[in-house]
Formats: sequence, C-alpha cells, structure tokens
Amino acid sequence: MPLVAGVDTSTQSCKVVVCDADTGAVVRQGRATHPDGTEVAPAHWWTALQTAITEAGGLDDVSAIAVGGQQHGMVALDAEGRVVRDALLWNDTRSAQAAVDLTAELGADRWAEVTGSVPVASYTITKLRWLRDAEPDNASRVAAVALPHDWVSWRLAGYGPSGESPLGPKLDALATDRSDASGTGYFNATTNAYDRELLIHALGHDVMLPRVAGPAEVIGTVYGTACVIGPGAGDNAAAALGLGLEVGDVSLSLGTSGVVAAVTATQSHDASGLVSGFADATGHFLPLACTLNAARVLDAAAELLAVDHDELADLALSAPSGAGGLVLVPYLEGERTPNLPNATGVLHGIRLETATRPYLARAFVEGLLCGQADGLEALVSEGLVAKRVLLIGGASQSRAVREIAPIVLGVPVVVPSPGEYVALGAARQAAWVLSGAAEPPAWVRADEEHYEGTPDESVRARYAEARTSFLARP
Repeated sequence: MPLVAGVDTSTQSCKVVVCDADTGAVVRQGRATHPDGTEVAPAHWWTALQTAITEAGGLDDVSAIAVGGQQHGMVALDAEGRVVRDALLWNDTRSAQAAVDLTAELGADRWAEVTGSVPVASYTITKLRWLRDAEPDNASRVAAVALPHDWVSWRLAGYGPSGESPLGPKLDALATDRSDASGTGYFNATTNAYDRELLIHALGHDVMLPRVAGPAEVIGTVYGTACVIGPGAGDNAAAALGLGLEVGDVSLSLGTSGVVAAVTATQSHDASGLVSGFADATGHFLPLACTLNAARVLDAAAELLAVDHDELADLALSAPSGAGGLVLVPYLEGERTPNLPNATGVLHGIRLETATRPYLARAFVEGLLCGQADGLEALVSEGLVAKRVLLIGGASQSRAVREIAPIVLGVPVVVPSPGEYVALGAARQAAWVLSGAAEPPAWVRADEEHYEGTPDESVRARYAEARTSFLARP
C-alpha cells in the first residue's frame, strides 16, 4: 500500500499524519509545538516540522506529502531568501488600522468584487500595508511574499536562505494553491490571478509571489528523496478536504472561535465583510464566516454554574427548547459576526421561573448556537443552500451542543469522529496528487454520528429580537 503524509503547520503546533493512500487510515503520526505569540520566526516552523516528521516515523516510505497551514501569515523574504522580519500571524491585530485605511481608500465594493473579501487585520495585504507604514526599511527589502504553508513546502523541496539550504534562494520556485492565495487580499479566485495593483497599493512596490498551482499538481519533491510534494492548502480548505465536504455541505468548527464554511460552485462577494470569499482546495469556493465566541461560552457557563461540561450538558438538556424565553447574546469576547469588537454579552428575559441552573445552561448553549446560526445565515444570504452541517472542534463533544444544534440551525447535523482534519486533508490531497485522478480519493469517515431534530424557529426569533435590542443600544 502506498503511504502519503499530510502536515498541519498551525498557529500552535505542527502535526504530521502518515496515511494509507487508498483508504485514508492513519498509520502513524507526530507532533511538535510552535512558539506562542502573534509574530514568529519561520525557522521555528521548519524545526517543528523536522521533529514532527521524525516522531511520525520519517518519510523514507512515503510517496507524497502536502502541507496545510494557518492562513494569511506574512512571510516576507529578501532577494537572498532570508526572512526580512518575524512573520506576522493571522491573529496579529496591529494591522487593524491598515485594514480600515485600505477599505476606505478603494471602497468595500471593489475589494469584495475583486478578491471576494473586505480587508480585515487577519489578511496578508493589511500586514504588508502595516509593514510599509511602520517599518519602511524592512518593506523596501522585501523581494518575495509567501504564506506559512508556501514557505514550509519551499523548504521541504530544498530551497531557502543562502548558506542554509542545499538549493539556495530560488524565489521563483515558491508555489501555493488558490485556497491560501485567496486569503491574501490580492488574489482573484474567480480569474485565478493575482491583482498586482492591490499588492503595490499596499506595499508600495511589486514583489515575487508564489506560483498558484493546480489542486492536484506536483510542485516538487522532498529534497534528497522521491517523495513528491502537493500544492498544499490553507487550513480551512484543508479541513474541508479532510472532511470530504461537497457542494451544499457546511462545516461548523467550534473551537475558541466559531468558523462556518461551505463548499460552493461560485464565489461570494460580500461587501459587508461578514463573509470571506475564499477558495477551496479542489477548484470550488469556500465562503466562510467567523465568530469570536464559541467553545469558551461553554467554559463560562460551566464556571458560572460550578459544573463540568458533562454536567452542563445534562442541565441544558433538562430544560425545554427556548429556555422559557431566556436568551443569551454571547458576545463575551466582543464579536466579529456582526463586527462589534468591544461588545459584551447580554442575558435577556430572565424571570423567577427561568432563574434556575437548567434554564441558564440551556440559554448558554442556545446562545452559542444562535451566534453560529448568524454565520450560517450570512452564507445563505450569499446564495448557499445548506443541506447538512458537519460539526467539529472541541465544543462538538458536548452532548447538548450536538442534540440542540439541528433544532437551532434547522438542518441535519453530522459529528465526525475527532481527528486532525487539516493534516488529513493535506494527506488526502497528497494521495490525489499521487493518483493522477480527476478527483480526490473517496476516503470514508468512520464512526460519525447523525443528529436530527424538529427546528424550533422561535429560538432564533427570540435571539434575533434580543440581538436587535442589543445592537440598538447607544
């Protein structure tokens, strides 16, 4: 059986899975941590990758590999392939004003029309504008701009800084895929071309950008081996590939933040900024909406009620749908969908009969899910017809979340078994590259759970009323 490897070079760690190319079964895996912080020297990613590969048993018997990675991070290289400054990660917010400035200068409509998204602090283009304004000497040295997964793939192929890599700084060997390119803010995923006017507008001059490879194209080989390298993908697109999302499927990831994403046949162009019009890793599109409040809402409820998460689920499921009119607007850490970074949470409709632990638990779970339903509704407004939701992330392990989700979201919910879906998606892409087929291999997920329930529209209606009251506050 041929083996393939998938890499998830994420914000917090590097994960490597080695899989059977035919079935997707994980044969072995490894992991290494990344440094904390919102700016990181990319050399740490390279060191962590070597450690994770070694822990996963090496690549000697692996035929193909692909890298999934955190989106948006700015890896600025000079003409010798050296990193100009530590990479700014997606969660570095110092470029928030740059996002405001870029949007004001060209207009939200133009950004949405060309790139599918309106600039926010996460995107690469806003970090390039920040670099131009805050560190002009560094900006002037930039000869190429890559993303984390591009840079890691480049290093795997043997390229890198002069004197530190066997093949040296061949900048035109940089390659990416359209999913990760679509999160830069200077790529048109409909025409599959960079918009260099936008890039120059932000940075002040043109630079080398990674070649955008096809979804199953070989971009090189791991230096010193016959193991071919696939184009890789951004983390959300890799996770969608790992989950096997098809057109009409929606993924809902409930980690620290909530991410609602869907595979669609056409790109979204949302000038409001609620929906980011990204591409997927197969040739389709992956519009997504992100909320700041997800799993930590459950943490807050467990702390408030002095219970563990299993007990919290039991309490929530013992109360009726709608929690007797008790509604939590869960903006506990501000919010992005809608864009209210300084907001706080609000509890509405409390009465003597609902001032109980079960009703409070139910309100917290329903508030969490209503917040995600807002993200889903934003995608629907862009033309999505949702057939089902695949629920992943830490909060998906809550029995209450799983059982209440179809009631609030209004569509059937599937909960796959826990897994490293970004790395698995990268491995599935590697198997696709190896096969030369027109479509990725049909890996079958095992042990998934299915949940259905009669939608209760009154829950969303009461939430919408509470949210409107909240938004109307001075």
